Amino acid sequence: MSRPVRLLSLLALLSIASPVPAADPVTEAIQQAYAPYREALYKTNGQSQAEALAALDRARQQWQALVAAYAGKPSQPYARDPQFAASLQAVGRVYDEARAKIDAHQLGEAHHALEAARDILADLRHRNGIVVYSDHMNAYHSQMEHVLDSSARLLEEKQGQLKLMSEVGVLAFLARRLDAEASAELKANGQFVTLLKAVGEAVSRLEAAVLTGDAQEIRASLQGLKKPYSKLFVQFG
Repeated sequence: MSRPVRLLSLLALLSIASPVPAADPVTEAIQQAYAPYREALYKTNGQSQAEALAALDRARQQWQALVAAYAGKPSQPYARDPQFAASLQAVGRVYDEARAKIDAHQLGEAHHALEAARDILADLRHRNGIVVYSDHMNAYHSQMEHVLDSSARLLEEKQGQLKLMSEVGVLAFLARRLDAEASAELKANGQFVTLLKAVGEAVSRLEAAVLTGDAQEIRASLQGLKKPYSKLFVQFG
């Protein structure tokens, strides 16, 4: 699925007025297993092989326990999904691939391999009408990466800043969704509030730079997008 089609599909699901509540035992188990996954993703983006290996092994162990518990007998809403077990197994293969990359001292490749698990789980929820906060984080991340990947080309094009403004507008909308869709529990967490505010400020800075047309400030603002998102993602994504 292409990036624009995937993003539009995800936005359509996120706009559903009454998605299935993410309170079933399988979704809860997946979300619990997602925390060590995020840590592994974060550690493989660093420099320490030992830390990356330890984080990945924790994530793998929790995922293996989840597969053992649910792959053969998923509860609703997954019970009628013929691809449910295959999706769980696909995530396991992602972990195996990442483990091999870490063993080979290829942390960057391990990080890239691990990113596939995020898409597999998002597709699993999508098929079964489940929306969790991670889906809003994923939508923001997808658009952020698109903005970063396309910005250099757009800044060199005639009227490219106008096109960039359109893309940044989508990013700003998704940043606001991160706030609007946060639970009361998250909004009562001071660390979450601080990290989310930093994401919003980074997007606002980029919006202001694009509006003024200052190419140097636009480039500086683009460089400031990833760090606040990464901090929010590893803790709450």
